[in-house]
Amino acid sequence: MVDVAIAQFAAGPEKADNLALIARFAAEAAAGGARMLVAPEFAMFTIPTMDERFVDSAESLDGEFVTGLREIAARHAMTVAAGVNEAIPGERRIFNTLVAVGPDGGIAATYRKLHLYDAFGFRESDVVQAGPIGSPETFTVDGITVGMQTCYDLRFPEVTRRIVDAGADVLVLPAAWMSGPLKEDHWTTLVRARAIENTMYAAAADQSGPVGSGASLIVDPMGVVIASLGERVGTAIGTVSPERIAEVRATNPALSLRRFGVVAKQ
Repeated sequence: MVDVAIAQFAAGPEKADNLALIARFAAEAAAGGARMLVAPEFAMFTIPTMDERFVDSAESLDGEFVTGLREIAARHAMTVAAGVNEAIPGERRIFNTLVAVGPDGGIAATYRKLHLYDAFGFRESDVVQAGPIGSPETFTVDGITVGMQTCYDLRFPEVTRRIVDAGADVLVLPAAWMSGPLKEDHWTTLVRARAIENTMYAAAADQSGPVGSGASLIVDPMGVVIASLGERVGTAIGTVSPERIAEVRATNPALSLRRFGVVAKQ
């Protein structure tokens, strides 16, 4: 069994302050026995309005912020996953990138958000470039395989299905899920749905207000919420059990009974 932590906080425009928060929550999670910490989308830099400042904030994956994440992960001998603004050389747009850093301080996997949030009156694509479609990257935490997706991707069930097909038993889902009418209900409902239909764990770390809806949660393969944060800033820890995954998949063998696959649309 592996203990996994989610961190919920409101990132701001000062990257050093955001990194310090992640360091604080990583120490808190490690002290609680967690082997992985999942921080929100745009944990590196956030402002309420998406504009050119996101582009100006961006760094390469060997820049100061990811280097800081690598130091935090190595210090606590744990995996840290967080959303960063990745610079694209020669472009005035960025990748919305999720980086997973292993306990050795190396980058274990990356994920560039596929579905941009051009919905509910918002236009992420004005400053973000959609990631390329490729085979999902996974990484392991104490022998358990983990896959990644980001925020608005949650509304596209085929994204998670490709991740479980790649062998993942746990989904990490950083988000800056915008607040608004019914948005928190959509968030918690969809996180549970992705866990249930794929018989996998989901560790969903959202930004708290004013940008995000909060309500970060960890869900087991039967859809049971095993840890949650409500509106609070802080961390919560849930236990991932391979035995629970096997038990649920024996009771509900939906993955083996399905008659359709997912083919990526280029």
